[in-house]
Amino acid sequence: MYKDWGRLLYDYLLKTGMGEGLASYINLLILLLGVLIVAFVLDLILWKVLRAVSIRLARKSKNNFDNFLVMHQVPRYVAHIFPLVLLLEFVPIAFMDFDYAGTIALKTIKILFVFLTLVIFRKFFKSTNGYLKTLPRFKDKPIDSYVQVFMIFAWVVGILTIFAIVTETTVWKFFTALGAASAIILLIFKDSILGLVASIQVTINDMVRIGDWITFEKYGADGDVIEISLATVKVQNFDKTITTIPTYALISDSFKNWRGMQVSGGRRIKRALIIRQKSIRFLTEKDLEALRKIQLVESYINTRSEQINTYNRDNNIDKALLVNGRNLTNFGVFRKYVTNYLQNHSAINKNMTLMVRQLEPTPKGIPLEIYAFSSDKRWENYEYVMADIFDHLLAALPYFSLEIFEFPTSLTTDMSEH
Repeated sequence: MYKDWGRLLYDYLLKTGMGEGLASYINLLILLLGVLIVAFVLDLILWKVLRAVSIRLARKSKNNFDNFLVMHQVPRYVAHIFPLVLLLEFVPIAFMDFDYAGTIALKTIKILFVFLTLVIFRKFFKSTNGYLKTLPRFKDKPIDSYVQVFMIFAWVVGILTIFAIVTETTVWKFFTALGAASAIILLIFKDSILGLVASIQVTINDMVRIGDWITFEKYGADGDVIEISLATVKVQNFDKTITTIPTYALISDSFKNWRGMQVSGGRRIKRALIIRQKSIRFLTEKDLEALRKIQLVESYINTRSEQINTYNRDNNIDKALLVNGRNLTNFGVFRKYVTNYLQNHSAINKNMTLMVRQLEPTPKGIPLEIYAFSSDKRWENYEYVMADIFDHLLAALPYFSLEIFEFPTSLTTDMSEH
């Protein structure tokens, strides 16, 4: 029916005395101009209607997903669909006497339709991404990677569709030709393919989430993950610099994720005091009497002294020399003091491992390691708690006649000169 209108206009132009060629061109211009004006007016009206409806729905809706749709102009691009459909219907009529030009115009409109569809998909995925990031259960998920994967598939389908439109062939023939060039394609898109596989594995195995603190020495990264995309992972270091890591490196290389510490009940303290070996000795009764004034070990000294004295007496041990029989040492009593001190410290989590252990002797001395967990996991507070503990223990050492290992002053001076 619409084609008859175009033919009627053409016949009317011929009756006015125009030649066939001129009548065809005038007919084309009038029809084409009319279709474009109608398409423009229709686009404007639909945009106004969709905007009013979408804004009203967004205000009444309980969730804010539609707010993101409006913010990313999804209704605006959806309004373009109907004018393009109109052009697809009427442009062939305008070019009825120009087959070759009509074919090109029709292909162009179809290609524009494909690009518009891709843009709408992209805007919709961005809106979905923004909305999901507002939900607590999705805040630490790599939504960006999923969006990029969906868009890659969308672009692949779009490009294949455009190829089919331009060449007027089927997509399956294109796949046949694509097989011959697969090696080149794999080489070109190697990083994207690796990133896609890595993103899937990282997500399935829950290796990294947004907000995790990771340490990746190979890339100089030590901070919080702020973005996970298909190709890269962005880490904001504690000095506020940004380090970019290839996503596939998360599965090909080794890195440290501190999430286990962050979700646990405490942050580990693992540090040793190096005790000078020559300062370790047995304790005499006079020494024990002085140490009983230290409240944290008073009960321990009384109980252990009674047990040791009973053992030595029952076994007729000659205590003329302290080395005979069983004895308390200043190092052993200090180790018990440190244990009791940590057990009474308000910043230490008592439900997690708490241990004071003696490590293997070294040329510098005997390490006494504190292995415990701070209840406060925040970096600044954790460092304060650890410093507070070791400040106290260093100051307490002289009461037990123990010394910390230090290089002699003369040796330090010689080393600095050399």
